[in-house]
Amino acid sequence: MKALITILAGDGIGPEVMREGVRALKRIARLSGHEFELCDGLIGGAAIDATGEAFPDDTRSLCKKSHAVLLGAVGGPKWSDPNAAVRPEQGLLDLRSALDVYANLRPVATHPALYDASPLKPEKLRDVDILVVRELTGGAYFGEKERTPDSAKDVCSYTRHEIERILRIAGQLAGKRRGKITSVDKANVMETSRLWRNIADELIPAEFPDLELEHMFIDAATMHLLSRPASFDVIVTENMFGDILTDEASMLCGSMGMLPSASLNQDRRGLYEPIHGSAPDIAGKNIANPCGMVLSIALMLRYSLGLEDEAVLLEKTVYAAVEAGHRTADVSLPGVAPISTQVMGDAIIAGLG
Repeated sequence: MKALITILAGDGIGPEVMREGVRALKRIARLSGHEFELCDGLIGGAAIDATGEAFPDDTRSLCKKSHAVLLGAVGGPKWSDPNAAVRPEQGLLDLRSALDVYANLRPVATHPALYDASPLKPEKLRDVDILVVRELTGGAYFGEKERTPDSAKDVCSYTRHEIERILRIAGQLAGKRRGKITSVDKANVMETSRLWRNIADELIPAEFPDLELEHMFIDAATMHLLSRPASFDVIVTENMFGDILTDEASMLCGSMGMLPSASLNQDRRGLYEPIHGSAPDIAGKNIANPCGMVLSIALMLRYSLGLEDEAVLLEKTVYAAVEAGHRTADVSLPGVAPISTQVMGDAIIAGLG
C-alpha cells in the first residue's frame, strides 16, 4: 500500500526515539512491499525557534493531508516560562484539535521479561492487559481559561456528543476484547462526571448489551490500578483523568518508555506517539528507550493503515528483543550495563530480518 506519513520529531529525546522508529518503519515497508512517503514537520519548541509558532501553518497543512502523524515529544526547560505568549505544549493541543483526534488509546500490557522493572510485586502484574480510552479534545485542557495575579480558572466542560462518541469507541473495542468497560469519573462532586455517567448508563446497555459496565471514581481507580490491575479490561474516561491514569499505569510495565499511544479521529486517521515526555535531562545522551515509539508505529500500522500482520510483527519483535536481554537504562537489570537508544534500535531491526 501507499501512505503519506508526517514525522514530527519535536523536542528533547523526540528526535532520538523517532530516528529508531523511522528505521523500523522503513524496514517494515521494505519487508512487506509498502510505499510510505515520510515528510518531516516542525512542532513544539523546535517550531517556536524556527518560526515563532508552536504549530506552524506548514505543519498543520502537512498533517491534515497525511494518513497518519508520528510525534516524538514536545517541550523542555528552554521554553518553560509560564508567562510566555507561545509554549510548546500549545502546539500539541493545536495538533490534536486540528486533526480532531478525540479518542486516545493507550494499551497497558505487562510482559514477564519486564516484571523486575516494575515496583509492583510480580503476582500483581500477571495477566494485566488494559486498554485506556481517553477523551482527548475536551475537558479542562481545552476549556475556557483565565488567570489574574490572584486567581485562575480552567473550565471543564463536555457535551453529549463528545461523551457519546468516546463511549462508542470504548464499546467497540471492548467487544473485541474481554467485554468489560470501566467508566472512570468523579460523579460525586463534578457535574461533567454526572452527565458522563448518565450517558454511559444510557448508551452502553442500549448499543452494547453484551458488555459489562462498571463505574468507578477516579480516586478509587488510581488505587485499584495498582492493587488489582488485572481486573481491568477497557477503561474509558475524560481527558485529565486519562492523562493521570495512564502515567500511573506505566509503572505496571516498568517504564513510560515502553508505552505507546494512538489518537484517532472519526475516520481512523491518527496521531501516534509514545506517552513519555521530552525528558530534557537525558536528551542528546543516546540513552532514551525507543520501544514506546516503535510500538506507537505498530499501532499506526494497525489502526490507520489496516496492516495488522505488520503491526503484530513489530510488536513481537520489540518484546523478543527485550526477552533477549536488550534493555535501555529505564528498564535495565541490576548489575547489567544498559544499552543505548541506537543499539536498542539495532536489536529491533535485526529481529525484523
